[in-house]
Amino acid sequence: MKKSVLSIEEPELKKAVRADRPPTEGFATIVDGHFKSEFDTIEAAEVSGRKLKTAYPMLQVQIYDAAMRVRTLLS
Repeated sequence: MKKSVLSIEEPELKKAVRADRPPTEGFATIVDGHFKSEFDTIEAAEVSGRKLKTAYPMLQVQIYDAAMRVRTLLS
């Protein structure tokens, strides 16, 4: 009996994310000085940052705008 050959599709290459370099596009959350999550819109970044602030009020959370290269502190 012959076994059928399974073809494995090549996985799509992921963009390597480095925590020590700011993103080049979109928005990111910065928690206590470290880049964490990247987002396409500022609204999504703010929602994520506010969830962190409500769960852990002692954290310093900022939103980084890659196009303008500006950090904004969430209060």
